[in-house]
Amino acid sequence: MDTSQAAPLATELDVVIADYRDEKHGNDLLALMDHYARDPYGGGEPLSDVCHRELLARLAAFPGAFSVLAYRGDVAVGLSNCFMGFSTFVCKPLVNIHDVVVTEAARGLGVCTRMMEQVAEVARARGCCKITLEVLEKNHPARAAYRKCGFKPYALDEEYGKAEFWQRYL
Repeated sequence: MDTSQAAPLATELDVVIADYRDEKHGNDLLALMDHYARDPYGGGEPLSDVCHRELLARLAAFPGAFSVLAYRGDVAVGLSNCFMGFSTFVCKPLVNIHDVVVTEAARGLGVCTRMMEQVAEVARARGCCKITLEVLEKNHPARAAYRKCGFKPYALDEEYGKAEFWQRYL
């Protein structure tokens, strides 16, 4: 592979904190969420109508929510939706990355790394102790990207095993 071609693509990447009230940011966020929702790792179904109608307003109104958008030129190629949380053991805030989307055409170009750097910058500015995220066990490309960014499975003590992310629908 000619690495001289990979570097210019990475330098063309612009990473910004989304403005939920900005029309372009909003349209790009919804398009990327729909792209993710349609992917097998995102459930394989289009983003719901209610999300298309209400997601931007609800994110804008949700305390501590922020999103990172990655652009190559005018084209949105990545998204990370984040929410503030709190670590009771450290007594400090944290950031949970809830969604990570990189378009198929932009995978392997450093988009995830740049978005994670931006999330870390926001987390440090907000006095956070850590950044958390969930990843599907068999989503090997995402797991590799997250490890490259310094993430690892969580365990207080290896004797008791790794933490698992569980859910209960209401």
